[in-house]
Amino acid sequence: MISREICAKILEAAVSTGADYAEIFAENSKNHSISMVSGKVDSISDGVVSGAAVRVYKGLRSVMATTVDLSQEGLLRCAKKAAAALGEGKAELSIVLRDRLYTNIHPVRVVPSSAPNREKVEILRTACQGAYDYDKRIRQVTGTFLDVDQNILIANTEGIRATDRRIRTRIAVTALADAKDGGTQTGSCSPGRRMGMELFEKEVDAEAVGREAARQAVVMSEAGYCPAGVMPVAIGNGFGGVIFHEACGHSLEASSVAFGLSQFAGKLGEKIAGEKVTAYDDGTIPNAWGSLNFDDEGTPTRRNVLIENGVLKTYMIDKFNGRRMGLPSTGSSRRESFEYTPTSRMTNTFIGEGPDENEAIIASIDNGLYAAAMGGGSVNPTTGEFNFAVREGYLVRNGKICEPVRGASLVGRGSDVIMNIDMVGKDLLLAEGMCGASSGSIPTCVGQPMIRVSSITVGGR
Repeated sequence: MISREICAKILEAAVSTGADYAEIFAENSKNHSISMVSGKVDSISDGVVSGAAVRVYKGLRSVMATTVDLSQEGLLRCAKKAAAALGEGKAELSIVLRDRLYTNIHPVRVVPSSAPNREKVEILRTACQGAYDYDKRIRQVTGTFLDVDQNILIANTEGIRATDRRIRTRIAVTALADAKDGGTQTGSCSPGRRMGMELFEKEVDAEAVGREAARQAVVMSEAGYCPAGVMPVAIGNGFGGVIFHEACGHSLEASSVAFGLSQFAGKLGEKIAGEKVTAYDDGTIPNAWGSLNFDDEGTPTRRNVLIENGVLKTYMIDKFNGRRMGLPSTGSSRRESFEYTPTSRMTNTFIGEGPDENEAIIASIDNGLYAAAMGGGSVNPTTGEFNFAVREGYLVRNGKICEPVRGASLVGRGSDVIMNIDMVGKDLLLAEGMCGASSGSIPTCVGQPMIRVSSITVGGR
């Protein structure tokens, strides 16, 4: 994308006013999507993101400049703007770049951009038809096929020059069902991987995606409203992990911790969760939606043990916030594109498997809620206060799952919730999503086995 010789010249210009670190992040990405409504193609869109960012540090000062001009002259102008913003000074670094080859742990067999649209449309149509065929109460089905091909280059004054190609493919179906009270209810399913078109040969059954979206919608169409109150709650595996991601994960990112704006700042080595809770952020899982060969600063990703048996072990740290904290990077720097300043973010973040059987978790609840599937929500990482919708929920009485309920939400504080996790199952599952924060929207996985929160506020009617 940019030769080693030109990268060296750009970095020399970037540090010309005394920066003690500089980096280049360049990319050329293609985004393709197809949407379908009621069995017909509604739109096909293509996008290209191409440009570069030059970032410089001097102590705890950081400046970034961007450009879409990838000529040598354009890149040098960008580097000089970043350098000038630091003020006057003299160059103190000499630049010696070496190409670094990282092992690709995410092999792709069929590049999506090489597949014809008719093949993608047929996969999408199969998924949507699966929803329609599930039940006559399904009124409308929408679907999206998405593939991304991101090519990046990173070079920095630590001597690294590396390239990577990040290909991701995803399908999403949302089904709308007529409810018994005259309204409508929705269900959705949206699997994705860091894979190509082979995703639909070995990992994802398109028809089953549609059926699952329809099943959720139909179940909720028969549901009454959830009662409110403080009660024990069992949270299902897979996307149930979004509650840890949002309520706790963001508070473990250095972007909050470095400034003391986190509920978990200064608590390394302390017990912050139930003793059955061990949580990870692992960017090395082959072909997982949130995985990377290396992060957006060129640091290899790794399996970070965030919490071990309830004890806080580490944070997720990028290079710049690591300076403020006096800690090394954990391979956690991420950005949506060259237009965003990178910072510490999650990759695949999940609670690990525990000792309990799912049947025992449900049997332990006399009067509570089973949140089989979680929806969206919001959180304040400083306080950890959150509010999450339950997409599919059931009342639990006398240790048995009973009728479905809708309108449920989980409300609380992250530090309280993880302390109240007292049972952890064995059925770990990851689920795909997009996470938005200061460095843009990035692909992440959430996950967990079934867990029990001994006491949490449930919003309802």
